[in-house]
Amino acid sequence: MDIPRPDYQKALQRRRWIIGGVVSLVLGTAAYGLSRLEPAAPRVERASVWIDTVKRGDLMREVRGPGQLVPREIRWIAAETPARVERIVVRPGATVQPEDLILELSNPEVSDAVLAARAEVQAARADLEAQRLALQTQALDQQARVAEIHADHASALLQAEAEGELNRKGIVSALQFRQSELRAEQLGVRLKIERERVTMLQRNVEAQLDAARARLEQLENTLSLRERQADALQVRAGMQGVLQVVAVEEGQQVTAGLNLARVARPDVLMAELRIPETQAKDVILGQTVRIDTRNGVVEGSVTRIDPAVANGAVQVDVDLIGSLPPGARPDLSVDGTIEIETLHDVLYVGRPAFGQIESDTTLFRLDAEGTIARRVPVRLGRASVSLIEVQRGLKVGDRVVLSDTSNYDRSDRLRLE
Repeated sequence: MDIPRPDYQKALQRRRWIIGGVVSLVLGTAAYGLSRLEPAAPRVERASVWIDTVKRGDLMREVRGPGQLVPREIRWIAAETPARVERIVVRPGATVQPEDLILELSNPEVSDAVLAARAEVQAARADLEAQRLALQTQALDQQARVAEIHADHASALLQAEAEGELNRKGIVSALQFRQSELRAEQLGVRLKIERERVTMLQRNVEAQLDAARARLEQLENTLSLRERQADALQVRAGMQGVLQVVAVEEGQQVTAGLNLARVARPDVLMAELRIPETQAKDVILGQTVRIDTRNGVVEGSVTRIDPAVANGAVQVDVDLIGSLPPGARPDLSVDGTIEIETLHDVLYVGRPAFGQIESDTTLFRLDAEGTIARRVPVRLGRASVSLIEVQRGLKVGDRVVLSDTSNYDRSDRLRLE
């Protein structure tokens, strides 16, 4: 027969509770441990990333931009009148002197205008001479009239003086004496008026001659213009140099002001650089520049900064100092580096792929073994072409990944292999 054992049942139940508690504790501990584990770091080949070391020292701030060499002295020759290109005498690439003929143009209307202008000048000169003679004759007539009245006035004065003496002796009546005095006074007034007329006539003569001379000068200037336009049909270099461009063809009809040819001095060059607008704010006149011609480096200095922005860049003109490297010629592509300033005793590192000036970013910093890179916040400061200042977040000797890590934005660690 079965005997009830209540103690055994309690012990079995107690054992089950203990085993369940131990299992729950083990599972909870395991779950907690797993929750504390970091996700697996993505694996990155070390050779595929750019790693640099943070340093302390002097940092030379520089900006760089592409550009080209251009002649400092350039002369564009333009057509002064509408014309037809008859002949191209010299082709591009030729060395020319100031009086060398480059193009021959033709325009019959220009020749006719020269002849008409010459005729007008000759007619104006003849008119001026005739007017001068006529006015001089009028002046002489007026002077003769003044001389005549002056003589009459003097005679009247003598007669009045004589009759006055005779009047006091009773020989001449007082009435006759008074008439003589009045005649003398009248002639004196007429003499004064005629002298004023002489002065006014002289002024009138000068005014009329000045007007005639001004018209003659105007016609002479017109003649000079027509002659210059006629001479301009023979297009000359105007300066010593190399003919770079002939912008027309034989038989072409050109308009006034159209550029026909360009002459430049190939031995005197300057550089035109295109500096990104975000970096051009630090460029000032007189800064030192290094121009890389790919066949040598030549020093220069900033001489002009364009006030306008074109296609995201600012043009900076650089005056070259010293002799040019072999092969330097107009329109040669170059790279220019402008020295902005030197920062003393600062932390710096190579510029990250997306590191902006004066900004906060994150970089992957390698551990001591160099196998794990952890993301750390970094404050960047002023920058140069390939280096940038580190204001906080890194210290001397830290190694950081500077390559583009946008593919790992969700990861805080990288494993380098």
